[in-house]
Amino acid sequence: MANASTDLDNAEAQRQLNNNNTRLAGSSGHWETEVTSSKLFECSRIKALAEERDAVQKKTFTKWVNSHLARVSCRIADLYNDLRDGYMLTRLLEVLSGEMLPRPTRGRMRIHCLENVDKALQFLKEQRVHLENVGSHDIVDGNHRLTLGLIWTVILRFQIQVIKIECDDNRETRSAKDALLLWCQMKTAGYSEVHIQNFTTCWRDGLAFNALIHRHRPDLIEFHKLIRSNATHNLQQAFNIAEQNLGLTKLLDPEDVNTENPDEKSIITYVVSYYHYFSKMKALRVEGKRVGKVLDNAIEGQKMIDRYEALASELLEWIEKTIGIISNQKFANSLTGVQQQLQAFTTYCTIEKPIKFQEKGNLEVLLFTIQSKLRANNQKPYVPHEGKLISDINKAWERLEKAEHERGVALRQELIRQEKLEQLAQRFDHKTTMRQAWLNENQRLVSQDNFGYDLPAVEAAMKKHEAIEADISSYEERIGVVVELAGEMETEGYYDIRRISARKENILGQWSLLKELVVGRKARLEKNLALQKTFQDMVYMIDWMEDMQVQLLSKDFGKHLLEVDDLLQKHSLQEADITAQAERVQTLNSAALKFTTIEGYQPCDPQVICNRVNHVSTCLEELKQLAAKRRSELEESQHLWAFFQEVEESEAWIREKSSILATQTCGKDLSSVLRLLQKHKTLAGELLAHRSLLQQTMKKGKQILMEKSFGTGGIQERIMEVKGEWKRLEDQAAQRLGHLQEALNFFQFSTETDDLLAWLQDAYRLVSSEDFGHDEYSTQSLLKKHRGVCEAVDKHRMHVVTLRKHMVALPLHYRELDEVQSRMGEAEQLYAEVAEVAVLRQQWLHDALAVYLMFSEVNACEVWIDEKEQWLNKMEVPERLEDVEVIAHRFESLDQEMNSLMGRILDVNQIVQQLLDSGHPSSTEVRGCQDHLNSRWNHIVEMVEQKKDHLDSVLRLQNYLLECAEIKSQIQEKRKAIDATQYVGSDLGGVLALQRRLSTMEGALAVLEPKLLHLQQEAEELAISHPAKAMEVLEHFEGISVEWEELKRTLQGCEDSLMVAGRLQQFIQDLDSFLTWLVHTQTAAASDELPNALEEAERLINRHAALKEEIGRYEEDYERLQAVNDLLEAEEAPLPYAALQQWLQKLDVGWNKLLEMWESRREVLVQAHIFHLFLRDVKQAEAFLNNQESALAHVELPATVETVEAAIKKHKDFTTTMELNLHRIKAVIEAGESLISQSNIYSDRIRERVDTLANRGNQNRELAQQWLERLNGQWGLQRLLQDCHELGDWVAEKMLMARDTSRDETQKLHKKWLKHQAFMAELSQNKEWLEKIEREGQQLIQEKPELSPVVRRKLGEIRECWQDLESTTQAKARQLFEANRADLLVQSYTSLDHRLHQLEGQLCYVDQGQDLTSVNKQLKKLQTMECQMEEWYKEVGELQVAAASIPQQGQVMETVGERQAAVETRIVRLIEPLKERRRILLASKEVHQVGRDLEDEILWVQERLPAATSQEHGSSLQAVQHLMKKNQTLQRELQGHRASVEDVLERANVIASIRSPEADCVRAGLEQLSGLWGLLWAETERRQLVLDAMYQAQQYYFDTAEVEAWLSEQELHMMNEEKGKDEPSTLQLLKKHLVLEQTIEDYAETIGLLSQQCRQLLEMGHPDSEQISKCQSQMDRLYVSLKDLVEERKSRLEQQYWLYQLNHEVDELEQWIAEREVVASSPELGQDFEHVTILQEKFTEFASETGSLGQERVTAVNQMVDELIDYGHAEAATIAEWKDGVNEAWADLLELMETRAQMLAASHQLHKFFTDCREILAQIDDKQRRLPEVRARQGGTANTSTLQRLMHSFEHDIQLLVTQVRQLQESAGQLRTIYAGQKAEAIADREQEVMHCWKELLTSCEECRVQITTATDKLRFFGVVRDQIMWMDSIISQIGTGDNPRYMSGHGCVTLCSSPSLSAFPTAI
Repeated sequence: MANASTDLDNAEAQRQLNNNNTRLAGSSGHWETEVTSSKLFECSRIKALAEERDAVQKKTFTKWVNSHLARVSCRIADLYNDLRDGYMLTRLLEVLSGEMLPRPTRGRMRIHCLENVDKALQFLKEQRVHLENVGSHDIVDGNHRLTLGLIWTVILRFQIQVIKIECDDNRETRSAKDALLLWCQMKTAGYSEVHIQNFTTCWRDGLAFNALIHRHRPDLIEFHKLIRSNATHNLQQAFNIAEQNLGLTKLLDPEDVNTENPDEKSIITYVVSYYHYFSKMKALRVEGKRVGKVLDNAIEGQKMIDRYEALASELLEWIEKTIGIISNQKFANSLTGVQQQLQAFTTYCTIEKPIKFQEKGNLEVLLFTIQSKLRANNQKPYVPHEGKLISDINKAWERLEKAEHERGVALRQELIRQEKLEQLAQRFDHKTTMRQAWLNENQRLVSQDNFGYDLPAVEAAMKKHEAIEADISSYEERIGVVVELAGEMETEGYYDIRRISARKENILGQWSLLKELVVGRKARLEKNLALQKTFQDMVYMIDWMEDMQVQLLSKDFGKHLLEVDDLLQKHSLQEADITAQAERVQTLNSAALKFTTIEGYQPCDPQVICNRVNHVSTCLEELKQLAAKRRSELEESQHLWAFFQEVEESEAWIREKSSILATQTCGKDLSSVLRLLQKHKTLAGELLAHRSLLQQTMKKGKQILMEKSFGTGGIQERIMEVKGEWKRLEDQAAQRLGHLQEALNFFQFSTETDDLLAWLQDAYRLVSSEDFGHDEYSTQSLLKKHRGVCEAVDKHRMHVVTLRKHMVALPLHYRELDEVQSRMGEAEQLYAEVAEVAVLRQQWLHDALAVYLMFSEVNACEVWIDEKEQWLNKMEVPERLEDVEVIAHRFESLDQEMNSLMGRILDVNQIVQQLLDSGHPSSTEVRGCQDHLNSRWNHIVEMVEQKKDHLDSVLRLQNYLLECAEIKSQIQEKRKAIDATQYVGSDLGGVLALQRRLSTMEGALAVLEPKLLHLQQEAEELAISHPAKAMEVLEHFEGISVEWEELKRTLQGCEDSLMVAGRLQQFIQDLDSFLTWLVHTQTAAASDELPNALEEAERLINRHAALKEEIGRYEEDYERLQAVNDLLEAEEAPLPYAALQQWLQKLDVGWNKLLEMWESRREVLVQAHIFHLFLRDVKQAEAFLNNQESALAHVELPATVETVEAAIKKHKDFTTTMELNLHRIKAVIEAGESLISQSNIYSDRIRERVDTLANRGNQNRELAQQWLERLNGQWGLQRLLQDCHELGDWVAEKMLMARDTSRDETQKLHKKWLKHQAFMAELSQNKEWLEKIEREGQQLIQEKPELSPVVRRKLGEIRECWQDLESTTQAKARQLFEANRADLLVQSYTSLDHRLHQLEGQLCYVDQGQDLTSVNKQLKKLQTMECQMEEWYKEVGELQVAAASIPQQGQVMETVGERQAAVETRIVRLIEPLKERRRILLASKEVHQVGRDLEDEILWVQERLPAATSQEHGSSLQAVQHLMKKNQTLQRELQGHRASVEDVLERANVIASIRSPEADCVRAGLEQLSGLWGLLWAETERRQLVLDAMYQAQQYYFDTAEVEAWLSEQELHMMNEEKGKDEPSTLQLLKKHLVLEQTIEDYAETIGLLSQQCRQLLEMGHPDSEQISKCQSQMDRLYVSLKDLVEERKSRLEQQYWLYQLNHEVDELEQWIAEREVVASSPELGQDFEHVTILQEKFTEFASETGSLGQERVTAVNQMVDELIDYGHAEAATIAEWKDGVNEAWADLLELMETRAQMLAASHQLHKFFTDCREILAQIDDKQRRLPEVRARQGGTANTSTLQRLMHSFEHDIQLLVTQVRQLQESAGQLRTIYAGQKAEAIADREQEVMHCWKELLTSCEECRVQITTATDKLRFFGVVRDQIMWMDSIISQIGTGDNPRYMSGHGCVTLCSSPSLSAFPTAI
């Protein structure tokens, strides 16, 4: 049946290939007639895919073939070429089948290749492998397609055919691809992202491969980390793991699978390797039944028991004795005695006790060994006598340890106590000695009262006393330490406690005395200090009052306002000081008088104190009178000077503004007029501000006149002059404003008119264009642009109207201009023309667009219709099914195209109708085009419908015929397969194969039967619809019916039977396989291979660990085989007991040897692995060192400062990295030393590496340090050279300047001298530069002597250049100075006098500034003047020095003197005016600044006052929150601005206290700001309180509304009756309900908070108290009702969920039982021995798993049912029925499993016999083949020993077969007693065949032995003869040599050789 399935797969693949070829061939004719780009692409694409598929298959099949040929050390490179000679194909088939094929013919000719390939193909045919269209010539010629098909057929036969998995529904046995696919689906069922439906696209992402590996070996892959999108990584990981860890050849690459169309065969080939590997892995885990018993030596057990009892008695006696000794808690009362006792206890714990503890452990091990041996032999367990149990020994030992612990703790505590007491006593003695000395010294200090008689002395005494007191207070803690030490020793019972107590009491008494002395001395010292401080303050006060009297008697009342203000401010400060000092004088007097009334110790005489108090009071009264008098005089002077200053400032300001108004014009264009207007507005604002200032000034002047103070002359005249100038200024400003407004209107009108005309002209050009477009798209573009133009024209209509209104509003002299009238008319006319032309153009564009659109659509539709009409007319419906399907597919795409075209035709009709309705000029032409298009459309629709009807009819008929042919071929193939099974031999394998095939066939027939019924209905319908072909249709169905009936009759005649096999052969096979494994494993464990790299070491360790795991897996098999003795004794049949016993002994020895070998090998591998890890670290360290050496070897000294600094920085980074790497290298060296100390096998190599690393590291550190020192020296040298170079350049430049006289000749002598003086000053300043360089050079020479030559040479050069420059400069200075020193001085004085005169002129005009800006400008200007004066003063001093050096004679000297006196006089005269001007400007700046700050702050407060006084409080929570945020923001602003306001108010208060016009303005602003600020602050606080109350109420309403809404919503949820449709939905509902229940419970806290908030509002007496109470009660009722609904719904959901859960468990359990029943009832009993072994192992595992898991699940279900019934569930009756059904199904499954196990055991025994027969026959055949070789060696050799060894070896091999033949006879005898009929005959035939071959082999062997004996005797005779001839030759030679040596030596030889008798002798012999 398997061959039949393979044939079906091959036939299906071939048919698919033929269909593809036919379709390609049929389509080629159509391509020739209709060549299009799409068809060409399709053809090329199909060809490329085919080539790609072939390439992938070739690569996969090549790797597959090599994976099998590797077993025989063969390999192919090219699949097509290397299989042509047939040799590799033959070897491949031998490896796959395990059979020997005929020997390939030697030779490379084509005939030889054809013969070899024929042998391979013939072998495949014998194996019933169907090869269609594959011949030997195809393979020899290298036909790619057929070679691939052949390999695929081989893969199907030998790899895939064995895969069979039964379905659950109809018990059909799937084969090949379906079975493999089902296996993959079963293995990946638990992986959510893996869905395997085919062997192509489902494997692209790589997850399927990883899932298969992870299912069987989850330790190799972390599947949860894989990502579907990373397909290449997934595939690469799976392939690598399969190759490296599973040993599966990597047949595929990721790019082969991760493609659009992966190759199915390649993937199947690779997946099959997974299947076989995992199946084999599972088979190796088969567990055998544990039988037999383990024998034990009873005598040894008794001895062990006696030994145990003796040891236990001795140990218990020692424990009791020791406990009595160490329980004694009496200790010595000294430190030495306790130490001795502790030493004795330590000796016991470290020496005596460990020996006994080891005895105790040995005793436990002994008892455990005794119990283990007895338990293993099923003997009665040994129970020690009472008192000698392990528990008794443990209890006694615990008591010992407890006593030991108590003893140790007590000893340690006593020792610690004694040591502590000794230490405390020593500390106490030391501390009391120090405390005694300190107390005596301090008592002496505090007994002295030498305080002094002045304040410094008393203060020094006080500080000294405080230091003493601090020292004493800090010492109290030390005294306490002494007391604590004494108390602690007393508590602990120290033996010398009396002496300790006496010393403590002495210390405490002295301490108390010291504290009393300190307190008394401090009180006396404080009194002295207080009195001296008071006397010192009185002295300071008298001195101050004398200084103040001198200032108050001054007659300076000021010469101008600023000076008077300054004097008043100073006087105010003086008065404040006097007031403050008066209070202080009173305080001082009171404090001093207190010392006259104290009792006891008095620091001074009371009369002295009273005299000092009276003197201070008298001085204070005199000072107050002088202060009042001076204030009145200063205030009168201030009022007068303030008036004069304000009048002067007003007049200057008026004159300035009048000159500005008189000089300005009206502007030339719009921008200039706007600028002038802006300036005029600024001027008007200044006029308005200055008006109030002027009025205030006039009031002050009148007031002064009325008071008639001193200096009032000229005040009235100044007032009148100022009023007149102000009136003229206002008139001039009003006239200027009118002229500017008229000019502005005119220029605006002109600008707007120009802009409008320009835009209208552009628009007219656009709307008057004749371009209407040449097609649809151009017309649409023009129309879109035109719409934009029309919109712009409409917008400009208002511009024209506005422009007309503007013209009318112009002044008359502008409006009557001709230019204005003409431009206005031109604009209106042009606008009307543009609007009219725009409307016409828009209509023309719409018409043109409609026509273009209609014609383009009509043309497109007609082109499509022409193309389809031609195709329909040429098309003929073919008869072949493939062609019909292609045409049907084209008609489907045609329908879509027709639907699309219909929409376009409807759009054309709509456009035509619109054109006709609008009366288009081309209406007739448009109508005709529409009718033509509609008629053609109707015609094409009719043609398509006719063709589709015809095509459907033909397609249905062809499908019927094809289905009939397929079903008939399937029936015939099934029949052939059944017929073939009837000719199978009578052996059991053939019968089982027949059973399997027939079972599969029945399933296949069950699938075919409904297809036949459907085919019959289809035939009847087609006969009616096609009468002409009715007979053909019915004939096909009749033929199928006949074949079907014949198949069923054939199927009914087949039978099968099964027999049971024995268990003994299974054991023999297990023993043989285990010994084979043991030998192989010993070989692997004994390997002496050592790794050469870390990867190899890890690989060897992993392989060795895997070997250990394998040994662990085989340990159970080893134990099972060791128990074979009992099994052999129980068997009644004759067995080779002695031979088996030998094998078992060998097994025991080999197993122990294997474990020892594994351990020794592990030690070697671990050391090698550690060594290679060390080498890896060494390589890393060497890489670090190499990098360091390379970096240090390629360094060069840089030549500039920048490069040296960069090199130093780089080297520092290098050294940092080097230090980091040094730690790593040290770690490597330490690791190497550790390995050497551990005696590693590579210790010598490790020592060499460690020494090398250490030496290289030290060398690198030394080189790095040397290089850093060189770099530092180079940096100092280069920096010095750079400084020298810069200085040299500067000296050279100055040398050129000093020597250059070309420009000096053109300058005056004075300028030359000044310039040269500056040059010399620069030279003297830079001399420090030279000295610095020389110092640095000398330092560098000291630090780096090797650089001395370079540095000295450079310093010498630079010093020489500097000296040349100095000498040149001095020479030039002398030359200039000697030329004309007097003239220079005269010119210098003249120039300086001129500049002083200019400065004096500037100071004559005093401008105090009208505002803050002007004052700041004046201050900057004044600062510049002061700087100039300082420079000029220095210049005068220099000129005086120069004049002193001129000879005192001549007229020139007199001129110099005059000039010098004039300049000095002018400088002195300018100093005072500069100071006066600075004072005036500073006072003016302060006044203006305060005024501006007051205005800014008032404006700021006024802006925020409306927000603070607002009455809006909000009607909702959001509104209230918003208002609160605004108010809080305002409060924060006020808080932040408060400091600024207070500062301004403080400064304004100071100015307001001055009596001046400016101060009045400041005072008014001060009062206004103070009032507004207080109001704003109060209103803000009040508003915050109101908003807080509103917020609480609104928050409660908002929260209450939310709670009620939420409760109502949850109540609706609780009323929902939904219970869930299944378990997941019910569980989801229940989870949601529990979450909701918890949420509702948590919500109680929210309701409680609201209730608390409600009570607070009610207690506050809120106006809405009644409404708040109602809301709270309503909310409470809703919450209570909601909780009741929650409980009800929870109960309903829980019952429903339990019911669904039980139903789910019952359904799963029943389904699981049904699945297990399918496996348990399987009729499959195995095709051969291997198959039945696998089946038995699988079923054993299945039965074990099913029994344990099933019982647990059934018990769990029953328990759940009982609990639900006891709970009183509503569906209790249904639940009880479910329980009964489950229990019945479980009982049936157990019965089926027992039956299946018995059948498999019988089949295993029978197949084991047949397998042994085949193996023995193969061995006999092999021996028969070796006999001709022995005979050939017999005739071809002359060595008797070789022949004897050869024969002895052969006979030894024969002797080994004797045991196997005897075992086979015994097995046959057992099986004949069990089986009868055909099975018994087959057993007897096989036995006879084996015995017949065995007898023939023995006969042949005997014949061969006789022949070899004869040949041996013959060869021995020939050897004797040869020896005799050699002897005679030697004798003859000796005889001839004795007569004549010279002559006979040659002649005798000739004679002997020529003698005919002697020469013929050997021949005769």
